[in-house]
Amino acid sequence: MRKFLAVVLSLAMALTAMLAAVPAFAADEGVINVYAFTTEVPDMIQKFIDSNPDFGYKINTTIIATTDGLYQPALDQALAAGGADAPDIYCAESAFILKYAQGDMSEYAMAYSDLGIDIDNAIAAADIAKYSVDIGTRPSDGKVVGLGYQATGGAFIYRRSIAKDVWGTDDPAAIAEKVGPGWDKFFAAAAELKTKGYAIVSGDGDIWHAVENSSESGWVVDDKLVIDPKREAFLDLSKQLKDNGYSNDTQDWTEAWYADMKDAGAQKVFGFFGPAWLINYVIAGNSGGTQPGEGTYGDWAVCNPPIGFFWGGTWVLANKDTQKADAVKQIIEWITLDTTEDGLQYKWANGTLNGEGGTKDTVASGTVMAKSNGELAFLGGQNMFDIFVPANQFANGKNLTQYDENINSIWRDWVRQYTAGNCTREEALASFKQAVTDTLGIEAQ
Repeated sequence: MRKFLAVVLSLAMALTAMLAAVPAFAADEGVINVYAFTTEVPDMIQKFIDSNPDFGYKINTTIIATTDGLYQPALDQALAAGGADAPDIYCAESAFILKYAQGDMSEYAMAYSDLGIDIDNAIAAADIAKYSVDIGTRPSDGKVVGLGYQATGGAFIYRRSIAKDVWGTDDPAAIAEKVGPGWDKFFAAAAELKTKGYAIVSGDGDIWHAVENSSESGWVVDDKLVIDPKREAFLDLSKQLKDNGYSNDTQDWTEAWYADMKDAGAQKVFGFFGPAWLINYVIAGNSGGTQPGEGTYGDWAVCNPPIGFFWGGTWVLANKDTQKADAVKQIIEWITLDTTEDGLQYKWANGTLNGEGGTKDTVASGTVMAKSNGELAFLGGQNMFDIFVPANQFANGKNLTQYDENINSIWRDWVRQYTAGNCTREEALASFKQAVTDTLGIEAQ
């Protein structure tokens, strides 16, 4: 027994010595920390790892939804604290990307060029939309610190059967001329639709993103609140919708809004404004069917909107203090700049990321889009890329601020107070300005 115990003790001492010789951080050397607000980007990274068995890294993912305002504080704390648990890669969506690419937290982002990416040539080769690059460029040094993988230029998404009933055609070029360019033509079309018992949109939220992202100025200029004339006009556009019954007066992201996508609202709704992701991940799933002939599935098309805009998008950033720059570079290049058929964007555009027959989406690379097929049964066989690719050129990325998420919420609330008749136009503007000051400490010009 004594001899056995001596052997065990000897083995234990040898194991202890071996462990002591391993650096304390070895367990983390092969791990890349990722912060995100959905599973989308982490799933992409996992797909990259699975496709590259020699990559040698695993991911440790922290996912915190943006609901209830929890994601940004957690990300901010993790970036500021640094250390082994800090994110190597992190994500920011359009509502708050400027905070991380250009604003208060931009100092934590590593420039793509510092990762070793030949960024100017890579952007040119991939034909990345200008608005996406502008948003991800840090003003202090002019360096790109974030790029997206989606293209989120917007179109008008409309019902073919309603178009035929009102105008005798569902041709995208003809419908584009009916609803635009400009809001005057859009509201003229709304009046024609109304005579047949149709609403042109579900609610004022359907036109807000087109208004917001077509404005010249953002909400904050030189630390002062600014109301761009195009955004102020939303008060009048919203009231015009409500007073004339041109919508069902729904609020976006509510059950009533979803119901209008499958003809379950007070009036049948002609269309919605949005990028390809709105079709793929919202309207299709709420259409009441899964194939043509079921619900409204297959009865949709897209055309040029009355005014150019974009809505949404996710930008991918790297931590300036990452110790795994080469691995991070490989992942970020694959997601944001790779134009080959093995890259994320080609697979994403053609619906092959998880095998044939997946969801097709518009991507950031015009080069990829040019060699991809955007035909969708949901759109009656239309190639949506014919509309969405040019749409990206009309999007403006210079009217965002790091305060948009909060200010937009306040603005939308007071617009609805006005259209409901609870206050005058002047009272709505005054109350909005005061609420921004009270909430964010930003005073109006």
